[in-house]
Amino acid sequence: MSVENRTERRGTKGRRRKPRDKRHTGLKVAAWTAAGIVVLGGTGAGYLYFKLNGNLESVDIEQALGTDRPQKADNGSENILVLGSDTRAGGNQKLGGGADDGSARSDTAMVVHVYEGRKKASVVSIPRDTLIDRPECTDTDGGTHPAADGVMFNSAYSTGGAACAVKTVESITDLRMDHYLEIDFAGFQKLVDDLGGVEVTTSEAIKDPDSHLDLPAGAHRLDGEQALGLVRTRHGVGDGSDLGRIQLQQAFVRALVRQVNEVGVLTSPKKLYDLADSATKAVTTDSDLGSVNALVSFANGMKGIGPGAMRMVTMPVQYDPADLNRVLPDTDKAQLVWDALKNDRPIPKSATEGTAGGEAEDVVRS
Repeated sequence: MSVENRTERRGTKGRRRKPRDKRHTGLKVAAWTAAGIVVLGGTGAGYLYFKLNGNLESVDIEQALGTDRPQKADNGSENILVLGSDTRAGGNQKLGGGADDGSARSDTAMVVHVYEGRKKASVVSIPRDTLIDRPECTDTDGGTHPAADGVMFNSAYSTGGAACAVKTVESITDLRMDHYLEIDFAGFQKLVDDLGGVEVTTSEAIKDPDSHLDLPAGAHRLDGEQALGLVRTRHGVGDGSDLGRIQLQQAFVRALVRQVNEVGVLTSPKKLYDLADSATKAVTTDSDLGSVNALVSFANGMKGIGPGAMRMVTMPVQYDPADLNRVLPDTDKAQLVWDALKNDRPIPKSATEGTAGGEAEDVVRS
């Protein structure tokens, strides 16, 4: 189940090594699937509606980004930036490790492209260790941050928050991000627990003391703590890089989507409410999705997309020859990905062939 390492560092024995990350930064994965849990049928009225509405946090990225942005697609498709930060604030400090120093970085970034008709989607993960040129950006408090060349992708969020992260993704892809969603450590863990766990099968044992994960090979129903460990695992799979962890994250998203889709057959109002309560507390959205009504409408539009209708890839990258702990965009192949999404077409296989990230392997099965 390891991720093939196509580049060997001089002087090593064929496997790239990356220093252990003591911060234990982890996944705030697939907040858009969490939104699907908010569909409550007849229970979303009165007191419950206002309570759930009060749970939601939103950020006005439109005002911060202004008008200098890629145009909205006119082909019926939609792009959502699913982002997670490695903040240590509140309940996340215990789960994430490290101190709450007031800073945060986008540990996970997924561009979710929903095709016209809302029956299928492509998901493109952007490795946090990608060296990019960050544009000048304005944060939601009105502060301006100068452009910077050759910086890690995940620094955009710590520099200017959600608005700067969106601006950076739009500059890389030339795609307009129609929505923004984020989920945190504590919210992710509770969400999985409220779902009753998520079923996965591992093809071999995964053991990573840094993420506190110890799974033998075989079938498992992961609780929230185990799921969080799985999507944070880096040293226990592949070459120990963030690219290996992305493979696990993508595979887990499929399992999570499958589990979320099963919520529709539940008949317990309390179960549905608990899930909705957890989901609305877990996510931060753009202001257009900052109400239960808007989130329910959005989630209803996503219900037709199951695991089999999701194509998941990593943005084409290559290891940086100057520092094999970093990756560089494979410009020509990445352009094939972004052009396909802009034209609402499937991502061609040729776009991911021969790249360091490639396509999601079946390292974890739902």
